[in-house]
Amino acid sequence: MMNLSPESVLKVVQIYGVRILVALIIFFIGRWIAGLVKSLIIKSADQKKMDPTVSRFLATIAYAILLVFVVLAALAHLKIQTASLIAVFAAAGFAIGLALQGGLANFAAGVLIIMFRPFKKGDFVEAGGTTGSIDQVEIFNTIMTTPDNKKIIVPNSNIMGNNITNYSAHEQRRLDLVVGVSYGDELDKVKSVLQDILANEDRLLTEPTPTIGVSELADSSVNLAVRPWVKTGDYWPVRFDLIETIKKRFDQEGISIPFPQQDVHIIQS
Repeated sequence: MMNLSPESVLKVVQIYGVRILVALIIFFIGRWIAGLVKSLIIKSADQKKMDPTVSRFLATIAYAILLVFVVLAALAHLKIQTASLIAVFAAAGFAIGLALQGGLANFAAGVLIIMFRPFKKGDFVEAGGTTGSIDQVEIFNTIMTTPDNKKIIVPNSNIMGNNITNYSAHEQRRLDLVVGVSYGDELDKVKSVLQDILANEDRLLTEPTPTIGVSELADSSVNLAVRPWVKTGDYWPVRFDLIETIKKRFDQEGISIPFPQQDVHIIQS
């Protein structure tokens, strides 16, 4: 066993201690610079009115790449052979990649989302089995907020592997209401009342023209389709108000909204 004098130990500590200290300084300063670059990318993109979904995704990628270079620089200062280390990491990364194919699929799906941009930050969508507003697209996941203010983290592969319904894509939406009235009510009067209700709702659009028509002779009622157009942001407030107004006006006009009913005929032998 080799005996080391206190002077030798002190010299080794001084040499490697300084190297470790400098390597830590390189790492922390490099990480701070990477974070600064990420913030600058986001700030510059916001000034240029770039879609926040795209800018934050690119900023995250840039941060990850810079952080890898910072770690390699710190290891190089410790006299660690980074070439062999990179080869080891590459082999380990390949093995991990095979084991975690879902993660790679999520990353690829995230790139596709940024390329094709089926939605942007703030859009209200139905995607990946959930419905909510888009908050952020990350490397592996998309963060959404539901109407009742729940945070949902959806894997990107789930989004790109299924249908995407973007309710915010267009400025206008059509309200599809079904109003049932009794078979004994006069249809011309019912249509006139419905037209008057629509005419007095200022939030409805005049173009395209609202549609009112009989859609079905159902078992218990005559169903009318009421289909006006609204601005996308007014969809739910107008829908709620119209349904309430229709019920109140029908009560005033003596128009009945029938309950489900069934006629039973008894034949006595």
